[in-house]
Amino acid sequence: MSEKSQDKIPADIRKLNFEDALEELENIVRVLEEGSGALDDAIKAYERGAMLKKHCEQKLTEARTRVEKIVMGPDGEATSEPADFD
Repeated sequence: MSEKSQDKIPADIRKLNFEDALEELENIVRVLEEGSGALDDAIKAYERGAMLKKHCEQKLTEARTRVEKIVMGPDGEATSEPADFD
């Protein structure tokens, strides 16, 4: 993951694990679908939701990369190679 894309995501979101970020995103979507509240609040929630979505996508990409690093060893056993995310 590039440093540039990480810099755009607020630090408090970067600290979230995938499950917590997804839960917050789902809550934002629920509130926005209700359509109640002030327009400014809805815009802020939408912006945060967009950052949470991006964070979740990055977490999934990292997980997929880790899974792809799993290789079969010479004895037929599954082993893993450390993934490099830098």
